[in-house]
Amino acid sequence: MFKKILIANRGEIACRVIRTANKLGIKTVAVYSDADAVALHVMIADEAIHIGGSAPSESYLDMNRIIDVAKQTGAEAIHPGYGFLSENAVFCQLCADNDLVFIGPPVTAIETMGSKSAAKQIMESADVPLLPGYHGNDQDPALLKKAANEIGYPVLLKAVSGGGGKGMRQVLDPNDFDEALAAAKREASSSFGDDAMLVEKYLQQPRHVEVQVFCDAKGNGVYLFERDCSVQRRHQKIIEEAPAPMMQDGIREKMGETALRAARVVSYEGAGTVEFLLDSTGDFYFMEMNTRLQVEHPVTEMITGQDLVEWQLKIAMGEPLPCTQDQLTISGHSFEARIYAEDPDNDFLPAAGKLTWLQQPAESSHVRIDTGVIGGDDIGVFYDPMIAKLIVWDENREQALQRLDQALAAYRILGVTTNITFLRRLIALPGFVEKEPGTEFIERNKTSLFQVVDPCIESLVPLACLYLILRRHQEQHPRSIDPTSPWNAKDNWRMNAPRIFNETIIVAGDEYSISTEALSLSDYVITVGDYVTRVSGTLTGNELIATVDGHRQVAVIVDQNSCITLFSDMATLEFQVKRPDVGEEVSMDDNAGFKAPMNGTVIRILVAVGDRVIKGDTLVIMEAMKMEHAIKAPDPGIVSEIYFSEGDLVDGGADLISIKPSSTDS
Repeated sequence: MFKKILIANRGEIACRVIRTANKLGIKTVAVYSDADAVALHVMIADEAIHIGGSAPSESYLDMNRIIDVAKQTGAEAIHPGYGFLSENAVFCQLCADNDLVFIGPPVTAIETMGSKSAAKQIMESADVPLLPGYHGNDQDPALLKKAANEIGYPVLLKAVSGGGGKGMRQVLDPNDFDEALAAAKREASSSFGDDAMLVEKYLQQPRHVEVQVFCDAKGNGVYLFERDCSVQRRHQKIIEEAPAPMMQDGIREKMGETALRAARVVSYEGAGTVEFLLDSTGDFYFMEMNTRLQVEHPVTEMITGQDLVEWQLKIAMGEPLPCTQDQLTISGHSFEARIYAEDPDNDFLPAAGKLTWLQQPAESSHVRIDTGVIGGDDIGVFYDPMIAKLIVWDENREQALQRLDQALAAYRILGVTTNITFLRRLIALPGFVEKEPGTEFIERNKTSLFQVVDPCIESLVPLACLYLILRRHQEQHPRSIDPTSPWNAKDNWRMNAPRIFNETIIVAGDEYSISTEALSLSDYVITVGDYVTRVSGTLTGNELIATVDGHRQVAVIVDQNSCITLFSDMATLEFQVKRPDVGEEVSMDDNAGFKAPMNGTVIRILVAVGDRVIKGDTLVIMEAMKMEHAIKAPDPGIVSEIYFSEGDLVDGGADLISIKPSSTDS
């Protein structure tokens, strides 16, 4: 076995590899950029070496620097994780040239499968079913558009290199083809250094099902069953499950054998994933092969009981596969939910910021968390906005789904907007529960998913009030002072009269006047408008245990910068205590201009001062966390000022452009 390996990656996958390496007694070397100087993977590795600036091109994509660090530290092998250099054939060859083991497939397999067009041609020769499409080398835009017209809309534009939804656009109408092609090529070039595209027929409502394969250098191969990854936004997966629901054994076996045939035709070694589109009739079509470990590999580990990183390391050492096909079985059901710093209600825009509060569900044999961050860390603009992967397992799908909801409810995150509430809405939809997800599931259910539902104020305000009372009591009655003595009280105690607390809290801009009568030091009657309830409980640190009209509940309270957040299983409530009006004035700028929706880089400015724009015109294209975002004019007007240049880094909320209102016919 290896004595020391270098991990050419960051975040949760670097931490994941380190965990298995530690189990096997292998020393680990982490590499890090300026932005990751105090990152979790740096802290838990045996060694860590700084390799460059925050931008991936200056650090995690710097092949020569990573090779130098591996040689400098005496590492015998390099684990590339996923993303970055994991599917880079040049890097794989560079490892071999420097007597370093690349923990992955051989160069030839990466080269073949790394080009989606070449892969499709080889799969066709191996009798692997394919979707109609254009996979040629001629990248003339007119030819690509002609191919799209011949295939028939809708079509999917997809970058020949790379993955993860980058450089991908669905085109429903031929009039949108040119703009979609230009955007996909820009994104592909930025992410992979290659803007070549292929065009495929876009299936309506298919399922995205992928098969985990492993091959060793001795010609052996197995498939570790399938994962359903249909639930996606921006062509990127957010919930995966294994095994795929409603998968018939005959189709499972046929799909697994087809995946192995695809791997063997390129003499594959190591971990790989063959991705298919599965239609309602049971027919499936090859999409691509990812020549690396997938983000969603934990659900396969949970249902098979295997450590896939351990398999990778053993195969890279030249050992045979740990299991034969007949030794692999499916046990139970597993889900993975990706916890992202993003705003689902704002087109899933990334939400950079500091994790000012991070409390995760308790891990167990049923709940696993793969993460690369801790509380206080920054979610920056340079990398993927993933906070963690939440993985659950149980004996069947129904129980696993219940585990997932409970674990999501136990997540407490402040400082950045997350997709947790969105995920809970999604997995509660009847269509998801009843095993109907397809790749268009979010789009089909957007009315339900994006309909803003305010938390039940009447059920949460009593908890908020109890917290304020108990906190005030703790502040006014330190342990060294007799809390029962009226002479030590700083509240509104009066002789022969009930103790009444009156205050106002603000929730989402609305004010709620509250009256609280203290029956004892822990028992109160709370009145909010016409709603009267009896509440009792205790406050220990951040944990509030409350009984509301006989219903015992547990909540977590976080008080930061005068904004108080109450986390309960029902919902999350953010509120402030109204301060007395002392005549402070707030200056408002009524002419703030057109603002950046998130932190990011301005990559293109499509207008100039004096240009007349109409509603829907694209003004600026920003890039954040590896994704492009087109910023469009909400109304007609004339561009009066432009505040940034292409290549500038901007903060969310910064003024980008000033537009003077005008009518379209003026």
